[in-house]
Amino acid sequence: MKLYSYNKCGTCRKAKKFLDAKNVSYDEINITETPPTKSVLKKAIKAKGMKKLFNTSGEQYKKLKIKDQIGTMTEAQAIDLLAGNGRLVKRPIAVAGDRITVGFDESEYKEVWS
Repeated sequence: MKLYSYNKCGTCRKAKKFLDAKNVSYDEINITETPPTKSVLKKAIKAKGMKKLFNTSGEQYKKLKIKDQIGTMTEAQAIDLLAGNGRLVKRPIAVAGDRITVGFDESEYKEVWS
């Protein structure tokens, strides 16, 4: 499993704590230094929808006024934007094979990763 996360993110720490408690091994990738690949982002969009992939509470989201653009943005434009700026991506993203989760929801993690 690859876990795209950020050390200062409380939600990411909760996800890691859950995975550690369940003895699920993962390769942690700093999402701000190495954003998810376009193929991972496509998979996440297919699973969750484009709007769910954006870190709407983040400084970059607000600074770039993504909220005003997202309604007219194509999937390709969103993928390019997210792949180029990890701070725009909702975190954590956990991916292994066909399974993927975006953000941390304990019940979803139990279903997908336990």
